[in-house]
Amino acid sequence: MRVTSKGQVTIPQNVRESMGILPAETEIEFLQDKNGRWYIVKAPSRTKKTSRFRSAHKTAKLTMSTDDIMALTRAG
Repeated sequence: MRVTSKGQVTIPQNVRESMGILPAETEIEFLQDKNGRWYIVKAPSRTKKTSRFRSAHKTAKLTMSTDDIMALTRAG
């Protein structure tokens, strides 16, 4: 894995998925054991703040057609 000039690396998708790491929502920590090995761990979340867009996903009921919505946006 290559490290950028800014010290950044890409966490592989399968690792992110298995650890439950979500972009812009998950904090990680680097921990070192007594043998000097480094580990990445998912940090405990400070607050249970979920993006309003992520929480609204698939919860709305569509009662208006696209044409009705477009007419509302163009009204006035």
